[in-house]
Amino acid sequence: MGKFCFGVDIGGTSVKMGMFSEDGSLIKKWEIKTSKETALEDVAASVKEHLTDEYPAENCAGIGIDVPGPVVSGGIVLECVNLGWSRTDVKGEMERLCGLPTFVGNDADVAALGEMWQGGGKGYANQVMITLGTGVGGGVILGGKILDGSNGAGGEIGHMVVNYEETDVCGCGKRGCLEQYASATGIVRLARKAIEAGAETCLKNDETLSAKAVLDAAKAGDPLGLKVLDQLGWYLAVACANIAQVVDPQIFVIGGGVSAAGTVIIDAIEKYYDTYVMHSLKGKPFILATLGNDAGIYGCAGMVFSD
Repeated sequence: MGKFCFGVDIGGTSVKMGMFSEDGSLIKKWEIKTSKETALEDVAASVKEHLTDEYPAENCAGIGIDVPGPVVSGGIVLECVNLGWSRTDVKGEMERLCGLPTFVGNDADVAALGEMWQGGGKGYANQVMITLGTGVGGGVILGGKILDGSNGAGGEIGHMVVNYEETDVCGCGKRGCLEQYASATGIVRLARKAIEAGAETCLKNDETLSAKAVLDAAKAGDPLGLKVLDQLGWYLAVACANIAQVVDPQIFVIGGGVSAAGTVIIDAIEKYYDTYVMHSLKGKPFILATLGNDAGIYGCAGMVFSD
């Protein structure tokens, strides 16, 4: 048999795991619960359970792991707030526990690699992925490799400042970050502000307002929904224009839970993007991610096989 590897996406509540063949095919996937105290030991135990006569250790090319925090050269995680980790040598610890080569990356960066390897961005070695979820994440892929930066914080697109007049504070401590407008929580925040200002909308009595409800309302022609969607597109367009003028990607890939709204997100960005870039950068393609919640494990496998 050929080589295979493990892809491990460590989240705050669950760890998604998968086995992949060298051609990018998913052999099997499963999940285990995240224990902040024993996460790496639990991952190692699960990996060992899946090393069998059919899939022996000598044919395993390694383990790819992503974590929700910055990762520096050598596979060292500086901090993972969601996991309660301080500086942790993830690569060294996993190699000690499993005896297999280990590759470590930031979760958003690795998801971008996954989309490039087997997802919506397949065939493009230079791309930027923006993940619109509870927050806004991002990953920059240049020459088929993750651009992670000197402190592992490259691609933190969500904390690019796009509004210098904002008075509310972002979770990172700054004001006016993209995450305050383009995340699921940011969309709800924009909608609530408009409702409080007296905007007419079918959502004004929705006490459990969600980003999905706002975007669904926009699709149905609701004035407030359309206004928020337009704001979302403008902020993302400005951010993408600024990014393009630094890294000149072939494409932008839009993923995360908010992207489930579909092409209305793409249309909203494209409405404004060309206004804010120099001529040679106009017309960049914007596409939706295709791997969903599996982007992390695919990217982890991609780290192993692209090394």
